[in-house]
Amino acid sequence: MPRISRPEFERLPLRVHDFLAGVPLHDVWAVDLPRTRSGITLDEFLRAAGALPLTPSPIVRALLGIRLGVGRLLGWDREPDAGARETFAARLTADDLAKSLVPAGTPAGLFRIVYRFDNEQLLELINRTAHAAALTALVETPHAYRFYFVIYVRSVGRLTPAYMALIDPFRKLIVYPSLLRSIRATWSHTFGTV
Repeated sequence: MPRISRPEFERLPLRVHDFLAGVPLHDVWAVDLPRTRSGITLDEFLRAAGALPLTPSPIVRALLGIRLGVGRLLGWDREPDAGARETFAARLTADDLAKSLVPAGTPAGLFRIVYRFDNEQLLELINRTAHAAALTALVETPHAYRFYFVIYVRSVGRLTPAYMALIDPFRKLIVYPSLLRSIRATWSHTFGTV
């Protein structure tokens, strides 16, 4: 599963570019999906796939279990004090709120939805290690669809850079490739293959 260049991603007409201006872009990944018909939206895919089309592999579930266990032990997964960290949802405009297909703050696994438009969804997670945003976007190309998976990370303190450096090899070598393979499998199961 390829990592995508920042310029390729930034050329896409997505709300997130202005919405998260100033928040460091950490990773951009993509997977090409077969085009079985025209007009499939990310929202349609998420609804047909049960909102969370990612099915973590056993190794990813094990890594997540270890991370959550360590997080509980060290108190990493508590949110910072109220008011100490603004959620990205505070940046939503009236137009964003009207356009979003899911209310801000709706739980989505370990994350909360900030917004979901037809072909773009932004999730966020705030804890004592990082303030992270996960963007998924679906772009129809002439012969396929391209599913983008993008991570933004805002520091919440001195722990953030060390934590991100520690988990980078696991994310890049195991977690993201596994999640993108599961996207492809869910897509094929949901819409068939050509």
